[in-house]
Amino acid sequence: MLTLIEAAKLHTGDVFRQAIIEMYARSSDLLQILKFDNILGNALRYNREETLPGVGFRGINEAYDESTGIINPLTEPLVIAGGDADVDKFILKTMGQDQREVQENGKIKAMALAWTKKFIKGDSTTEPREFDGLQVRLTGNQLLPAGSTANGDALSLTLLDELLDMVSSPTHIMMNKALRRRLSAAARNTSISGNIHWEKNQFGQQILYYGDLPIVIIDDDETGTQILQFNEACPGGGTSTGTSIYCISNQQDKLIGIQNGDIDARDLGELQTKPAERTRVEWYSGIACFHGKCAARMWGIKNAAVVA
Repeated sequence: MLTLIEAAKLHTGDVFRQAIIEMYARSSDLLQILKFDNILGNALRYNREETLPGVGFRGINEAYDESTGIINPLTEPLVIAGGDADVDKFILKTMGQDQREVQENGKIKAMALAWTKKFIKGDSTTEPREFDGLQVRLTGNQLLPAGSTANGDALSLTLLDELLDMVSSPTHIMMNKALRRRLSAAARNTSISGNIHWEKNQFGQQILYYGDLPIVIIDDDETGTQILQFNEACPGGGTSTGTSIYCISNQQDKLIGIQNGDIDARDLGELQTKPAERTRVEWYSGIACFHGKCAARMWGIKNAAVVA
């Protein structure tokens, strides 16, 4: 199980594909850290343990009460993400072959940002071609209200600690840039502070940490629209001015990405229907939640200073 950046290192003999995978990952903070498992076929079928069997004590010559656990069979389908990038022959002739690379780069970046949005906001009931994101998947005791005030509540570090406790072996926290700024400001406030600090990642970028968990920024989608806006409904009602923070456990038996092969980039050459050269990029992928506590969501957070 590898991140996309790690997978790119395995394609040293295919420079084009290696560049595609690395560019795809670098376009999204989420795709830089999310680990993927390669599967066979078009879906992953597995059993999720929901309830453990009971354990009791007995006296001499007594029997145990029978008890079995609950195992739910689940299926995670792969979806087809991709697109075509066409560059007119006139552009290539007059401006150079590098114009094709420019268009390919734009397509790859757009795909990465669109996939990131679906990871959070995907909903197969409204668009059957996409997978369900965390907002749809997380229900019941994996939802933590930020409060009960109309129009939302400020982020509380006490509740943030509770959110982390709702996830089995948490690895990452996800939020928008505005909340990251609020946390950074809280680190400078001696009355709040908390265990908030900055460290450099493998790309030399400064990453904010809460405790030992890195904060992953969920930024804009391919249209330039912020994915985690302050436009979500709040537990206390009022106007939709809340946002969410997600905590995940990106591990083999918790929450991972799934794919059938790496990102596929193909040069289709010149089209018959028009004088243009086409590159097609496709990726058969999705996500899998193997554990009932692989992720949790705090919702109804307003854009206000962090409180203890």
